[in-house]
Amino acid sequence: MWRTDVAGLAALRCGSVDAPAVLLLPGYAASKEDFLPIMPAVAAAGFAATALDQRGQHESPGPDEIAAYSLEAFAEDVHRVIGALGLQAGAPGGHGVHLVGHSFGGLVARAAVIADPGRIRTLTLLSSGPAGIVGRRQAALRTIRLVLERGGPAAVWAALHAMERPRPAPTADFLRRRFFAHNQTALMAIAQHLLDTPDRVTELAAVARGVGLPVLVAHGESDDGWPAAVQADMARRLAARYEVLPGARHDPAADAPDALVATLVGFWRSSGLPARRQAPAVAEASSGAA
Repeated sequence: MWRTDVAGLAALRCGSVDAPAVLLLPGYAASKEDFLPIMPAVAAAGFAATALDQRGQHESPGPDEIAAYSLEAFAEDVHRVIGALGLQAGAPGGHGVHLVGHSFGGLVARAAVIADPGRIRTLTLLSSGPAGIVGRRQAALRTIRLVLERGGPAAVWAALHAMERPRPAPTADFLRRRFFAHNQTALMAIAQHLLDTPDRVTELAAVARGVGLPVLVAHGESDDGWPAAVQADMARRLAARYEVLPGARHDPAADAPDALVATLVGFWRSSGLPARRQAPAVAEASSGAA
């Protein structure tokens, strides 16, 4: 595993570069490191995993203008990364990328497919939904956005930290550093997308059907983001495979990594050319990823 830069965005990569490619997009106030629990197993299964910090997240730069954080801009970043990874026809891994979007990353992945499905091999919407988030997380996001606007990141962190369960010191230190590394404008823009993004499932279904794109909808059995019934209905409308991950909440990579890897790998292997079964040994990250 190694840290790198892909098309101007910070990334973690794992696995042989000539293996079928997987691109992982994180959610709100998150980062590429959220996929660390699954990346070695994905690589061992014969895939090349790339996890991104999206624009304005953690170690990826982002402008201070709110207009720069449209879903279209995030989707354009995805396609620039796919191009930078050399995933065009005729190149190693040229059958395209297995695109996985978690939570907000799912909204970005959907926009990327609608914009241009040509180099996307499969789409996984992980703990994501058809439109803006609902329920408890919707109320929390409205509060976070208001506090962020009035008091800045320090006020949001203080409020979140007061409600957080204690964590080991290295983890707590990393989460704090990561939170304050996010671009404040990006935090506000992404929160707004999660609150008011319209339902584009019908549009996505038409695009996926037109190009024969396999779609997976998966979430934890105790997901407190979009309700299970909402995600199940989205899967039905997309004619997608639907999987519920036991023992997981909104972040299956952290809560049930083995079940998530088994679900993803099974989906990818059943959706076209098989992965290379024998992957080389994966080296540990030399940079000490948190």
